[in-house]
Amino acid sequence: MAYTRKEVPAEETERQIDICVRLRARFEGCAALVDTYGCQQNESDSEIIRGFLAEMGCTFTSDEYAADIIVINTCAVREHAEQRILGNVGALNHTKKARPGQIICLCGCMVQQRGMAERIKKSYPIVDLVFGPHELRRFPELLRQRLEGGRRVFAVAESDGEVTEGVPRVRDRGVKAWLSVMYGCNNFCTYCIVPYVRGRERSRRPEDVVAEARSLVEAGYKDITLLGQNVNSYGRDLGGGTDFADLLAAVNAIPGKFTLRFMTSHPRDATEKLFRTMSECEKCEKHIHLPVQSGSNRVLRAMNRGYTREQYLEKIAVARSYMPDIVLTTDIIVGFPGETREEFEETLSLAEQVRYDAMFTFIYSRRAGTAAAKLPDIRSREEKQADFDRLLERANAISLEKHLAYVGRTVEALVDGENGGREYPLTARTNGGRLVHLKGSPEIIGSYVNIKITDAATWALFGELEARQ
Repeated sequence: MAYTRKEVPAEETERQIDICVRLRARFEGCAALVDTYGCQQNESDSEIIRGFLAEMGCTFTSDEYAADIIVINTCAVREHAEQRILGNVGALNHTKKARPGQIICLCGCMVQQRGMAERIKKSYPIVDLVFGPHELRRFPELLRQRLEGGRRVFAVAESDGEVTEGVPRVRDRGVKAWLSVMYGCNNFCTYCIVPYVRGRERSRRPEDVVAEARSLVEAGYKDITLLGQNVNSYGRDLGGGTDFADLLAAVNAIPGKFTLRFMTSHPRDATEKLFRTMSECEKCEKHIHLPVQSGSNRVLRAMNRGYTREQYLEKIAVARSYMPDIVLTTDIIVGFPGETREEFEETLSLAEQVRYDAMFTFIYSRRAGTAAAKLPDIRSREEKQADFDRLLERANAISLEKHLAYVGRTVEALVDGENGGREYPLTARTNGGRLVHLKGSPEIIGSYVNIKITDAATWALFGELEARQ
């Protein structure tokens, strides 16, 4: 059955905010802790959680022993993250013992997995409220149910998902802002749990995205990242003819100086129009994260990626034809079920051919409920680890070589924060998203400056403000 895009009525969002107002009698002045795991979309979701909590009158803390309410926003992409989250939830036994009235909530992708809510119900009695990504918009209502009903609340019904506008947000103060343009995923890569927990692709209306982007610029944010599980398929469910390249151009046209970034792109849907638009938009960073996952055509088919090695390399060539200095980053999975040593060598050779500025490499993590979880595995963990180490060594060597080429150059970058270092206390990002550790004082945070690059490492550049003539 085809998915029909659904939008939550404005009256429903207003009702949730009204519940927040009513809950102020309970939470005014209370301390809340929102702990976020996983991707930037989770960070964006946590901004909504903090927005609702602020409407209830909460302040915020990073101390779990001082918190009256704790919300843990979870990730399900890899098993390691899941085990870490559950370990941290178990440790909250101590905080709840010290503060018996403390309310503990679990939300996000991990809890939406089939069987996880039941596991939490049985094994983690300290958890008061569990809700999946589709129920985020109902957080105030669900919290009220927990308080008034006296019973733990579990809201993880399966759903294709909806689009909700007008929810309150509390963003981190500073330079950067996340802006979701769409939700969900239709790709069903065989290793990935995301489509099962976040639902089908659904795009926000372009006018809503542009309006929010304009408000961010007016609020002083200088680094805006457009978010989606696959931004390149933006707009297909809207029927209005606006694609992601069009949206990028529309946001780029907003007056003011800011940097426009986006993630994540699926190679299958990355088009020449997108690359051309990136090259023409002066505010759009000249960087694309284009996850290849494997260099083997057989493995790519088994992953259901929808492109071949040759097609991927052609897209890289087109991107470089429009932007010769484009920064390219990628994700690669080592040890996908059935991957042979020869197929891994194909991945290694592709990495050598493309010469990514950075590679994010992972050993395959089995996710129950995905198609790949049923595939036979032919190689040991030790063999996969050896391949992973080889790939990581080459990734780091190529990244260092590319970074060393910056030494002696002057680049413009946006100073975006502090890192606590003595010699290089500030951080900045180049147009291509390269991290620069910078000498300077905090008053230049939020400014675009010219930086003389003096040194480089695998993951970062080092520099100082260029002396004015």
